[in-house]
Amino acid sequence: MNKKIKNKKVKDKKAGEKVDDVRKKVYSKILDIAKSISRKKKEGALFIIANKNNFKDSYRTLYPIVTKKFSVFTKGVEPIIEKLATLDGAVLITNDGFLIAYGAMIKYSRPMPGFGTKHAAASGFTRKFKDSTAVLVDENIDWIKIFQNGKIILELDSEERPSSIKKKIIDFVADHDMTLLTTAGVSAALFGGRLCLNGF
Repeated sequence: MNKKIKNKKVKDKKAGEKVDDVRKKVYSKILDIAKSISRKKKEGALFIIANKNNFKDSYRTLYPIVTKKFSVFTKGVEPIIEKLATLDGAVLITNDGFLIAYGAMIKYSRPMPGFGTKHAAASGFTRKFKDSTAVLVDENIDWIKIFQNGKIILELDSEERPSSIKKKIIDFVADHDMTLLTTAGVSAALFGGRLCLNGF
């Protein structure tokens, strides 16, 4: 194999790992914010995490975006994102953690019988864009639901968990590997193709 091509593949792999690590940090940050909202048991919220290009022409906003672009990693920004998330519509975040919009009405909604508009938006968007993830805080119960490929893949309560377990949950969401959870000793039940985690 040509040495230049081989070196390029190694660099690409390293770059890919860094991108994946950032995405996992975004998932972790959004799950923390979702848990904080869920514990208050008053309001629901929807976060959609995706490639920036997937958001183009896929939503309209209910509110004017009056702030400059900022990252979920900006110090002290969590309460602001939490408040924006409880407005009607979704909070749209890129895989590298930048807030694109809030109060976003998703054009690719897909109704889920027995559930509301946030569930429909989460299902529709993640079905349309296979590499996207939606994190939904159910306003009626203390459950956080994670959507991929149009389906709920994971439901969990807002309990704090050891960092080792939290890492396994994030890895599962990012890598879709069920063994990551079972090897961590997670007590879980599989219902209709989704994993439900409660108080472990």
